[in-house]
Parts: sequence; structure tokens; C-alpha cells
Amino acid sequence: MTTPLVQMKNISIAFGGVHAVEDVSLDLYPGEVVGLLGHNGAGKSTLIKILSGAYKADAGEIWINGKKVDIQSPRDARANSIETIYQTLALADNLDAASNLFLGRELTTPFGFVDDSRQEAETRKIMARLNPNFKKLKEPVSALSGGQRQSVAIARAVYFKARILIMDEPTAALGVHETKMVADLITELKKQGLGIFLISHDTREMMELCDRVSVMKNGQIVGTERVEDVTEDDILSMIILGKNPKAAA
Repeated sequence: MTTPLVQMKNISIAFGGVHAVEDVSLDLYPGEVVGLLGHNGAGKSTLIKILSGAYKADAGEIWINGKKVDIQSPRDARANSIETIYQTLALADNLDAASNLFLGRELTTPFGFVDDSRQEAETRKIMARLNPNFKKLKEPVSALSGGQRQSVAIARAVYFKARILIMDEPTAALGVHETKMVADLITELKKQGLGIFLISHDTREMMELCDRVSVMKNGQIVGTERVEDVTEDDILSMIILGKNPKAAA
């Protein structure tokens, strides 16, 4: 039996006495995409922020590769091969792809200077693996399309040995072509054995990209189902009514 990359067990967190996440359990396997769906305020972003180290859970456990871990900060998350790609992408618009890839973690020469040529060579290498059509290495990322910017953010995570990726609304505000570019990237990452948590409001996209979907409402899991076992209407019903039609079947 394959060991899950991630197991979140009985996670709870409250703010001012209000349970944002209550007794939630979730897992993720290598080469799998698990979609997290729910209305705003359902708890999905809060749950993911606990995994990424932005929040500390009041109760529950996190296990990575079969070992219990203590994640108290984003640095702890990165030390456990967890990288988060937020909707804002956290890129420096005035810098090129290589400078963004190594921002804060620059490669240096023996004399302590930034090694631009090595950074560019490493960027070419990782981009060839993820998105062979990406050629705009010298341009500031402000000049890149939405899909190309996603490529840079994903490459940064993968280069630094991420095994678990959290992607927050990766195709929001992207056109059809750009959305397909991101979908192709996700497919490539799956092939390379990464596990991906995907947060989105787009049920159709979730049906196409995910292996399983977990729906949250009022801080709790309504249900987790394999996408081939449910319809888009089933998922919408879970989101709106907070009931899993498969559980009742």
C-alpha cells in the first residue's frame, strides 16, 4: 500500500470562538490531484494555510510521508517539501524568470556575487522539464502572460524539491489557452510524482484536472469522492446543500 504524501488528521482551528475548520481529515497520494471546493468561508483556504504553515491548528495532526510533523511556519512547510502557489503568485514584476526563481535563495559565485549565468542555466533546465515552449527568460515577468507567470511560480517550487504543491485558484482570470497551459503543467507534475492540492471554484475544471474532490461547508468536510464516481451536479449539490448524495445512495 502506498504511503500518503500528506495526512491531515482531525484538524480544527477557531477564531474568536468560531470554528473555521472543525475535525477535518484529508489525505494526498503521490501523483494525485485532490481538489478542494466550497463557498467562500467554507474553510478550505484556512485548512490549506494550516498545511502551508501560515496558521497553527488548535487540534489535530499532520503526517508527511508516514511521519508525524510539526508545522509552525512556512519555513517548516518548505522543510517538509511543501510549497504554496498563491493566486497572486508572489512574483517580482520587475525581475526576469531566473531572478524570480532564485529570489531570496540566490546562487552565488565563490566570491559571494550572484551567479546570473548559473541561475539562467538552471532556469532553462527546469523550464525545459515543465514547459518546453517557455522562451522568455530575459524579460521581466510583468511582460509575461498569466500562464507563463504560473510556469515561473511552479518552476520555483519544483526546483526547490517540492513534493507537495498547494495551488490556489491557478486559472482564475486566465483565458482558454492559458488555462490549458496550466492544466498541461499540472499533468506533467503528476507524472513526476508530485501530489497537488488544488483550490478552485470551477467545478468543471476540477472534474477535468482532479483525481478526487473534497467539498467543505461550514468548516467541515461534506465528502471526498473520486471524480469518476460523481457528476458535476453531485459536486454542486455538496457545495450548496452540504450533503453528499453518494453517502445517501
